[in-house]
Amino acid sequence: RHVVHAAGYSLAGFRHLFQHELAARIEVAAGLLSVVWLIILGRPVRDYVILAIIFCILISVEALNTAVERIVDRLSPELSDFGKAAKDLGSAAVFGMLAAAGIFLLAVTADTLGLIAF
Repeated sequence: RHVVHAAGYSLAGFRHLFQHELAARIEVAAGLLSVVWLIILGRPVRDYVILAIIFCILISVEALNTAVERIVDRLSPELSDFGKAAKDLGSAAVFGMLAAAGIFLLAVTADTLGLIAF
């Protein structure tokens, strides 16, 4: 019963994320395009699993970043160094995951082209 309630809260969080955050919708679209790219490259299943893990973490970090932004906006609606730092740190976390996704896609592309062994 607890698991069912927890799943409901999680789904509500994802619903909020995708309804209110353009960045999350863009990230999902980028993830789908990345799958198409792996298909074009003819990559093995392992790479799809790695990509799925990266994008699951990315969306999770995006959700946490959104939560931080909502909390800061509620507790510190005026401009403040505290609020700016909190939001910047959340943004940096998302950027780190976007960089990880980009590095992975560059690596598998370079591997497919024979430029590196991956």
